[in-house]
Amino acid sequence: MTRNAIVICMLLLVGVFHAHEAAGAEKIYLNSGIRDPFTTQNKEGFINLIVKEVFARIGVDAEVIVYQNSSKLLGNANSGVDDGAALRIKGIDKKFINLVMVPEKLMNNDFIAYSLSMDVKVDGWKSLNKYKVAYIDGWQIFKSNTKAHPAINAVKSPQELFDELSQSKVDIILYERWQGLWRANELGISLVSHYPALASREMFMYLNIKHKDKVAVAAKALAHMKKDGTYEKIYNRALGKYLN
Repeated sequence: MTRNAIVICMLLLVGVFHAHEAAGAEKIYLNSGIRDPFTTQNKEGFINLIVKEVFARIGVDAEVIVYQNSSKLLGNANSGVDDGAALRIKGIDKKFINLVMVPEKLMNNDFIAYSLSMDVKVDGWKSLNKYKVAYIDGWQIFKSNTKAHPAINAVKSPQELFDELSQSKVDIILYERWQGLWRANELGISLVSHYPALASREMFMYLNIKHKDKVAVAAKALAHMKKDGTYEKIYNRALGKYLN
């Protein structure tokens, strides 16, 4: 066998080795029921990018998969059908005992009031009582805090929520901060965001217990992303643009 033939054989063997190595790389899936701007079809949403980067730093290929039927999310993560869940509040592991929280916060979810007028003044839940208000049915954080409201309307969808506001059927809509800003941008509506937030919740990732060895290192990776500026870059790329 000539020298050139030997070199070619060696290169082919190296290629085969790397192909097998790539094929054997660990892949995990964290589920979510939240869409734009947190998860997007092109996988450029804030949570898409954060999860991808966190796990890439510990040698794992991670992807967020989005379910239409949100009732299956935690059950699938708990049973191991999926490898974990993204963007969840503290404490769900008390019910779903096979889930382990990654103890570095992903972000805060702020639940706020939006209006079309600066004349609207919001300062806590009770201040909503003098306005006509709408929120999406099923959002318990809004339902539980507006039980005594004299003019509240629970609608079926985000589109209906914004229709109520743009058609002046209500004075205020209640929504999560970034989903509200994203939708207003899509519809070309200038919203007034009322702060401070009516409520705020810390949000985390959870992994199925079969991946408990990744919990501490994933938390360290996320913390380091916040220190080295990567987190801020992703934030500005995926969310900050909606503040303009």
